[in-house]
Amino acid sequence: MRKIIFPVMLTMSGVAVLISLGVWQMQRLGWKEAILADIHDRMSGAPVALPLAPTENTDEYRAVQFAGSTTDAELHVLTSGTAAGTGYRVIAAFETGDRRILLDQGLLPIEAKAADAIPFQTTVTGNLIWPDDVNSATPEPDLQKNIWFGRDVAAMAAALDTAPVMVVAATMSPADPRTTLLPIDTANIKNDHWEYAMTWFGLAAVWAVMGAFLVRRTLQED
Repeated sequence: MRKIIFPVMLTMSGVAVLISLGVWQMQRLGWKEAILADIHDRMSGAPVALPLAPTENTDEYRAVQFAGSTTDAELHVLTSGTAAGTGYRVIAAFETGDRRILLDQGLLPIEAKAADAIPFQTTVTGNLIWPDDVNSATPEPDLQKNIWFGRDVAAMAAALDTAPVMVVAATMSPADPRTTLLPIDTANIKNDHWEYAMTWFGLAAVWAVMGAFLVRRTLQED
């Protein structure tokens, strides 16, 4: 019987570790679902006036509404995989009257990149956002060609001389005829914790079966 002590302990410890990882992912699932519910509430709530000093912790995804004027100062972010296809996100300086912010006006087709921006008065409904498009692997923008590879609020605000505040337009009345709006959608926010949990629980079951087989083989050798 001493011969099976090690395989039994190995089986039990492995199963325990794998189950604990699955339970941890289930806890993470609850945490993520609470975050998504909060995001949904902010997005689906009645639009409010643009806060004077919005912050990422309290205001990201919040629905806002304001009026003002677009400008011809804009940056183009190379973007693919959107509902409107591949093109450039137009991040423009927008004048609200009391401040100048960044406005994501949607997707500009590749072939329309050279089209001139014509400033116009409009009313915007959209969502505040602090996008995480940029990381250490993101190429530096090609300033000469006005091609960026991710939305970087701080860098873009500095480039366009605006406050570090970005709104993604959901509606514009009137709209920019060059672009297709790309409203924020929670479907794009990853939530893979259920799949991870099932993977760990499945591995625990496989480990248990393999352990049982090892114990049986060990007993048969006696």
